Amino acid sequence: MSEPNLNEIIWQIVAAIPKGKVSTYGQIAKSAGYPTHARYVGSTLRNLPNNSKLPWHRVVNAQGKISFPPGSEAYNRQKSLLESEGIVFIDKKLSLEKYSC
Repeated sequence: MSEPNLNEIIWQIVAAIPKGKVSTYGQIAKSAGYPTHARYVGSTLRNLPNNSKLPWHRVVNAQGKISFPPGSEAYNRQKSLLESEGIVFIDKKLSLEKYSC
């Protein structure tokens, strides 16, 4: 059996983020064993198929913000999904201290 590639490791880590919690791109990269690959995590998630069941919406940037441009369709979708899980935003930011897993 071959070792999982980095994308598969990232998918597994993201899949394990519990409902109502978030992780940052950097935290996922570090957990995957590649602490300098936060942008790669973002690229991996950006390339997911549209019908993916992976909870990509639970990944935010290091400031606790959604990385999509505010007001964009993607931003509004991610924010809505997070709010439906009980995550509260204040000034377009969530509390990493409160919601990080």
